[in-house]
Amino acid sequence: QVQLVESGGGLVQAGGSLRLSCAASGRAFSNYAMGWFRQAPGKEREFVAAINWSGSITSYANSVKGRFTISRDNAKNTVYLQMNSLKPEDTAVYYCGTSRGLHRLRVEYDYWGQGTQVTVSS
Repeated sequence: QVQLVESGGGLVQAGGSLRLSCAASGRAFSNYAMGWFRQAPGKEREFVAAINWSGSITSYANSVKGRFTISRDNAKNTVYLQMNSLKPEDTAVYYCGTSRGLHRLRVEYDYWGQGTQVTVSS
């Protein structure tokens, strides 16, 4: 069992930045790849970024590539999502999840946090 808690969301103007954190507890954090997904009202939860267990390999959705950076600190059991140049279309609830590999499909993720709201105003 893994428990995940996201934080760092909020209201920001377009062009601004936020850093999300996802703190994990329970089974060995470094055993898992981690991913960030987001879900806007009325839409499906979509892939944003993922990172492998060591942090050496990352993957991004095309819509955030070059603006968002995923990273992790295994000593702190935490994964981060640095979001720069935010756009109104980035508005969503952001979720972190655990996976056995570097996956983009929601079904490949086992545990999820409760989510944190990000709102970008124009």
